Amino acid sequence: MRKPFQTDVFIAGGGPAGLSAAIAARLQGLQVLVADSLTPPIDKACGEGLMPDSLEALGVLGISLDAVETGVFRGIRFVGGSGATEARFPQGTGRGIRRTLLHQILIDRAESVGVQFSWRSRVKAGRERVTLNDRPVEYRWLIGADGNNSQVRRFAGLEVGRASQQRVGLRRHFRVRPWSEFVEIYWGETCQAYVTPIGPEEVCVAVISRNKPASFENALTEFAPLLHELRTAEVCTSVRGALTLTRRFPAVTTKNVALIGEASGSADAITGEGLAVCFRQAVALGRALSAQTLQIYEAEHRKIMALPQFMGRAMLLMDMSPRVRTRTLSALTNRPEVFQQMLSIHVGAVPVT
Repeated sequence: MRKPFQTDVFIAGGGPAGLSAAIAARLQGLQVLVADSLTPPIDKACGEGLMPDSLEALGVLGISLDAVETGVFRGIRFVGGSGATEARFPQGTGRGIRRTLLHQILIDRAESVGVQFSWRSRVKAGRERVTLNDRPVEYRWLIGADGNNSQVRRFAGLEVGRASQQRVGLRRHFRVRPWSEFVEIYWGETCQAYVTPIGPEEVCVAVISRNKPASFENALTEFAPLLHELRTAEVCTSVRGALTLTRRFPAVTTKNVALIGEASGSADAITGEGLAVCFRQAVALGRALSAQTLQIYEAEHRKIMALPQFMGRAMLLMDMSPRVRTRTLSALTNRPEVFQQMLSIHVGAVPVT
């Protein structure tokens, strides 16, 4: 067998979670190797919106989106059968960005700080070493950033419990001037659609449903106001789908192994916090690796996940119960200050009391 390659941190998974973890670890002076079976830039169906807390976490990793073309939004707008209500971010703005562009920006930042990569690679986890395309790699720390079906999670014995909620997300891009300065969330009978401006002439439309719709077009028939806005829009991309899970694990670390991103649990995509969560997890993981104890990360991970999962459960209740949905949307429309307070809590500007 060839002489093992050695690294301080081996990260399985080169998506946003793995890349942000790699950057955070490298900023602590650790040698980092990232491996993934795919070739960048890696795409995934998501709403493609980054709220102010996401941008703040990216800034800690040394990443700014000021030099790239993105969409800009100033808050969240709910649209239901009885009307619409909106809330602005208490400070800052959000940015909408194509997932592939964000992925390339993360790669560029990781390369600039000295992260090493192995793309299109087969990874098999093992104690104190992994095999990478049949070559042994010894590590001090193993990070599982390999998604919902994490191999690292199974290897580490952290595969406990199952998803409490599973839904289907579909995404497509349209060439049209954004008609709103908000991310709009449309509430239908069986699904939600949310619209994010991702450029001066482009929007991302994502649909989330308990059951897979017959087609993307069929799902949109639940949202007459949205169809009206899209009536002259040009379709830019084909439909891409993904599962969105609500999942929590008792532990996300063991010995010298840690999980991050969807491998470590998740809130429903309707919260819009998936990327913000993995960026904050990465910062916490970097500090833990520097201190050489994953207990720091375990504790921080629980805090990071608590609010998104709580908000996710609340919004899923609106999805499952027409009565709750109608009464909630009506209440938020009549009391917009309540929606404003909810959004402020959601982005971390106001502490939960």
